[in-house]
Amino acid sequence: MSTDVTAQPPAPAPPDRGATATGRGLLGLVLNGLRRNMRQYGMLIALGLIVALFEIWTGGDLLLPRNVSNLVLQNSYILILAIGMMMVIIAGHIDLSVGSLTAFVGAVAAALTVSHQVPWPVAVGLCLLVGAAAGSLQGFMIAYLGIPSFIVTLAGMLLFRGLTEILLKGQTLGPFPGGLQKVGNGFLPEAGPSTNYHNLTLLLGFVLIASVVWQEVRDRRRQQEFSLDVPPTQLFALKLTILVAAVLVVTLLLASYKGAPIVLIVLGVLVVGYGYVMRNAVFGRHIYAIGGNLPAAKLSGVKDRRVTFQVFLNMGVLAALAGLVVAARLNAASPKAGVNYELEAIASAFIGGASMSGGVGTVLGAIIGGLVLGILNNGMNLLSVGTDWQQVIKGLALLAAVGFDVWNKRKSGS
Repeated sequence: MSTDVTAQPPAPAPPDRGATATGRGLLGLVLNGLRRNMRQYGMLIALGLIVALFEIWTGGDLLLPRNVSNLVLQNSYILILAIGMMMVIIAGHIDLSVGSLTAFVGAVAAALTVSHQVPWPVAVGLCLLVGAAAGSLQGFMIAYLGIPSFIVTLAGMLLFRGLTEILLKGQTLGPFPGGLQKVGNGFLPEAGPSTNYHNLTLLLGFVLIASVVWQEVRDRRRQQEFSLDVPPTQLFALKLTILVAAVLVVTLLLASYKGAPIVLIVLGVLVVGYGYVMRNAVFGRHIYAIGGNLPAAKLSGVKDRRVTFQVFLNMGVLAALAGLVVAARLNAASPKAGVNYELEAIASAFIGGASMSGGVGTVLGAIIGGLVLGILNNGMNLLSVGTDWQQVIKGLALLAAVGFDVWNKRKSGS
């Protein structure tokens, strides 16, 4: 007995995912990763485009070693303020007093060192205490008395500006001691054999590159351990390559001039320290919690009043540090110092990805936002763009950043 078996064509082999990925190429992976992480990478891409455009428009002047060093010195105090302002906005508040507090601390530093010959290290410590006291006062009224942060800090803006005028009697006071001047204008000393580059800056740059690679790899592994979505390996490698290349280029540019400015080291310590706090420390997670969903945070046991108080205390200390940097760079305290600094810091935070509703933002985002504004200012000055048009362009940049945030949230929600 025979059975008639009809020959069937062989089943098609399942598609090779690796071949599919290879077929799409790295460009496809990059585009897909960007669509899924638009909030994270959007402003970083915008910063790169702005740098490239102004480098072309200025005929290569933007990335000259001297100009890169000036960019750091000119924008360091805004970046310091932006770190604190990002934390305030993440917590769901706002601080309008930081510009006036910056000027007031500079006036206190001048009164101590110039008028009363207090040693500058002691004066620095006292000025930071003044900033902490101012931030604590405002934080107490916001957190424990329930007064809106807009009202409290608006009053603080007027109060500290008036105190600055009173303390300086409407005049500029200076110069500062040489040690304090170096905080705002100094560079790392020369060390090692004579080369075409600043050796200490090169060493710090390589250490930073190693730290960046280690941190990125560590964060990726932790996300994988908790079964969280991570970018494809090729996209991660591309991101890491771009970060390393950017740090290396900046390091070489600074090392080929006078080396790294001292204030850049201070700023780097702040970025690393506050970045760790906001990502890994309980305090940082509580800030995100009260800004993202205050009722849920309270039910979870978060002491929202204490966290809010500490956020404004921290903002006061950073404003004091920025005031010292500004005064040291100008080598004098001026009644007009710090004008519109609060607006620059707020704009940096929003351009860097902060949300008006709170609960969203990163320290690195604040730095990126501050750099976007700083490069816009510097590039337009190199192109001799009038201050009127500069204000228009910066306003449009802020509006575009906030509009992008709103569009991205709506897209994610849908």
